[in-house]
Amino acid sequence: MKFAFGLPHTIELPAITSKWELAVTGPQQAEMVRRADELGYDMVSVPEHFVVPHSHLELSGPHYLHSTVAQAFVAGATRRIRVNSSVTILPLHHPIVLAKGLATADWMSGGRIFATFGVGWDAEEFAALGIPFHERGRMADEYLAAMVELWTSESPSFAGKYVSFDAIAFEPKPVQRPHLPIWIAGDADAALRRAARFASGWWPFLSSVDELPAKIDFIKSQPTYDGRPFDVMYPLGMGRVGEGHVTSDDPNFRPGMGKQEIVDQLCRFAELGVTYTSVPPPRLSGPEAYLEHAQWVIEEIKPHLPTLDKGRS
Repeated sequence: MKFAFGLPHTIELPAITSKWELAVTGPQQAEMVRRADELGYDMVSVPEHFVVPHSHLELSGPHYLHSTVAQAFVAGATRRIRVNSSVTILPLHHPIVLAKGLATADWMSGGRIFATFGVGWDAEEFAALGIPFHERGRMADEYLAAMVELWTSESPSFAGKYVSFDAIAFEPKPVQRPHLPIWIAGDADAALRRAARFASGWWPFLSSVDELPAKIDFIKSQPTYDGRPFDVMYPLGMGRVGEGHVTSDDPNFRPGMGKQEIVDQLCRFAELGVTYTSVPPPRLSGPEAYLEHAQWVIEEIKPHLPTLDKGRS
């Protein structure tokens, strides 16, 4: 099983953000993610919103980064760790511009960028950007197809309702082939079908861990799934925050769990198809304690978990 490092102060979510995180700056984030890289973490990811309506501030907080810009920053600060998003709100981007940004970051990082795409949930955010909220799923499908065309074709051409282009060059291509990995976020059947068509990974947010096998089977049963290797990200403590940033209890995690309890839970996750995970820290005093916990996870938890990704096919 592979481990994700949670980079502090990518959000200011009242339900889970410690007060000390609010003082963490961008340069300090670079130092912390470099340490995570040294420790052997496999992935770091960056969430995204462009604006937060006042009606959601109490739950969501105001602080979000542009995922692709932040990914490039993190990649530039590190040497080995792979850099994901969680999530990039695809319909709020122009697909040509986003494809260029991700390809640029992948090329400059030597092939360490991938992205988890979602369709968004906040109608007011869409309204602020002038994007039709109720067309976001159709837009996402078209945008993904257009981006793959840009990343893989020597002379990209695409004709759709929302984006069209022809007789153009698009360089540099991503280093990763056939293109940088696409993950899909979301739990609805439409998201699962999107994952089957485009993705090599899935990041659920509202599903319980016991629901994962059936949903993974649903993805792999779709005619558009071609047997490609497939990852599933499911953090320990996933149930604490759901869509709209509403907190809920996670029966698999409680603060203060011991080493063996955590290992047992994550071994069960692996049996159910999870290939990536993370272990939330207890309430800590600051960056040094946070990194000490991160080191403890790698040294005391990771060695006791399966090294083969049982969820991959």
